[in-house]
Amino acid sequence: MNDVHRNSDELTSAISPSSEADQQAGWRRHLTRRRLVVVAAVAGLLLLAWLLTPRANRAPGGRFGANGPMPVATAAAQRGSMPIVVNGLGTVTPLTTVTVQSQISGQIVQIAFKEGQTVKRGDLLILIDPRPYQVALEQAEGALARDKALLANARTDLERYTTLFAQDSIAEQQLATQKALVQQDIGTVKTDQAAIDLAKLNLVYCHITSPVDGRAGLQQVTLGNYVTPNEPNGLVVVTQLKPISVVFALPEDQIPPILEQTHAGQTLTVTAYDRSHTTQVASGTLQSLDSQIDTTTGTVKLKAIFANPDEKLFPNQFVNVDLLVSTLESATLIPQSAVQRGAPGTYVYVVNPDQTVSVRKVTLGPGNALNIAIQDGLKPGDIVVVDGADRLKDGAKILVRTGSGGAGAAAPGTPATARDSGSPGQGQGQGQQHQHRRGNHASGADQGGQPPSQ
Repeated sequence: MNDVHRNSDELTSAISPSSEADQQAGWRRHLTRRRLVVVAAVAGLLLLAWLLTPRANRAPGGRFGANGPMPVATAAAQRGSMPIVVNGLGTVTPLTTVTVQSQISGQIVQIAFKEGQTVKRGDLLILIDPRPYQVALEQAEGALARDKALLANARTDLERYTTLFAQDSIAEQQLATQKALVQQDIGTVKTDQAAIDLAKLNLVYCHITSPVDGRAGLQQVTLGNYVTPNEPNGLVVVTQLKPISVVFALPEDQIPPILEQTHAGQTLTVTAYDRSHTTQVASGTLQSLDSQIDTTTGTVKLKAIFANPDEKLFPNQFVNVDLLVSTLESATLIPQSAVQRGAPGTYVYVVNPDQTVSVRKVTLGPGNALNIAIQDGLKPGDIVVVDGADRLKDGAKILVRTGSGGAGAAAPGTPATARDSGSPGQGQGQGQQHQHRRGNHASGADQGGQPPSQ
């Protein structure tokens, strides 16, 4: 029995050291794996934090953080012409639109036009059966022949009665009656002649012709229909397309300079553009202004005439209208992107000879989508920053990018297109809208937390 216990203790002592060693090795491996997981988690969090950190906080930059010169693009202020244009939304309105009606009753025996056909004034459109009116003409002609014969006989009797009355052979009453009979026959003959003229006119009305040059619309009746005067929809509508007008409205504040030009006898050019205001449709001239202001909208209607030779203007079409009021000559022009807005107001960054920039306040004039006129603050030849101004401040060093000089400025004496031009005062209005859409400018408070020093 003692031997069994002794053997058991020996066996246990022989196994125990190896089991403890295995347990220790397992714990070491477990701790190693936990350390690796913790290290990986920390590394992932650090990487995520680095990725989410704004670049402005990771590296020096921004408007006031860069110590080196800022790369910019520049352009030179140039002298040129700036058209002053006002814009409005217009509707193409035909000068003449005729709903053709029949002036007599009858059956249609011929339709001489095709829908959408261009017709000339006097062209046959529809023929109404002329036979009933031809018969009426013959009847009137027969009645006239009969009444003319009665009139001739009455006049012969009158001459005879006049001779007999002179011989005191008949009573005066008989002579007077004969004179009245002659006048009655004369009236009957005139009535018969009028009936003939009416019958001939009805025969003309059987041939329904186009009253104007234009385009025939869809036919409202078909062959064989019996038509009468004043059909509800008419027979066909003929619309004049050449020339054609456009009626548009402008705010009452823009009317005085237009009136000044028209009273001086000037012919103002009007350009029509498509709905997107990108493609020119036609060009014409201003014809007239309405006689009063619409009190509900504060606008005045104007009418422009277009020759429309290619018929690009279609009745009731909506178009954008540009009216060229005048042209500002010898203006100082710079690109719209050069104008900045902030605490000083409207200003530009002017490039100095030492490759630094200075803030200069400017007074804006009329402008278009590309250029704007400067009324005060710049002179032709001054170099202004047109790209990269959001990273600048007064006195900042710059590095002009190659090929940027003069880019975007209008050539001297070269007017901008009429469509892109602005009305008087649009340097502060539409010009600002163009500038905001480009996003090429920013005030000092927007970019650096404070306005640029001046």
